[in-house]
Amino acid sequence: MNKVRIVLVNTSHPGNIGAAARAMKNMGLARLYLVAPKVFPSDEADSRASGATDILENAVVVDTLEEAIADCQLVVGTSARERHIPWPLVDPRQAAEMVHEEQLESAFVFGREDRGLTNEELQRCHYHVHIPSVESFSSLNLGAAVQVLAYELRMRHLALQDAPIVASKWDVPAATADQLDHMLTHLESVLSKTEFLDPKAPRQVMTRFRRLFQRAQLDQQEVGMLRGMLTSVDKLDDKIK
Repeated sequence: MNKVRIVLVNTSHPGNIGAAARAMKNMGLARLYLVAPKVFPSDEADSRASGATDILENAVVVDTLEEAIADCQLVVGTSARERHIPWPLVDPRQAAEMVHEEQLESAFVFGREDRGLTNEELQRCHYHVHIPSVESFSSLNLGAAVQVLAYELRMRHLALQDAPIVASKWDVPAATADQLDHMLTHLESVLSKTEFLDPKAPRQVMTRFRRLFQRAQLDQQEVGMLRGMLTSVDKLDDKIK
């Protein structure tokens, strides 16, 4: 549980930040990251936290989502909408199982109260998690959404207390979001030079590459190998020219 962070993006109402902090403390989570909150700190947030003010006092405030997840190895974004390019989708219980099984530095990302996460922000997530509320009234309060995910994490944690310890599948640390971003930037540069990318529609191709590599969940050595391969292609292209 101490490898899990809750990330709230551009929260409008400080009371929702307090409610999220309370939900986290109820379920044994302590790491709160706030991306460009509209109002923080706030007396309203303290009031709604109902005793979880230590979570608020230790919250990390950053300007961008990239900063909030830079060192994360698994990023799960909440989404209530279908996307043009389908993304790996899980429910809260599956997400909790995955976090505990992978044993990675993980982030659950929650978007704005009125419109959630942008497509670009969701593309930075390995998985999307959807809370299966009824279709006729599907919108959840931000604090309630955090509570649902935190509850599932807590229940999975409790279920594993008496279970045998399973060795991690990673022989090399998993790649972080920041390392993957640099690799994708490198890839885009090389693909542009070799004219693989169509300048009229480059972004969709890179979005699909991002989905591919995030689904594969590369480790740091694999990212290094790919970047070395890209460097060799880059050098060969320069020689040919």
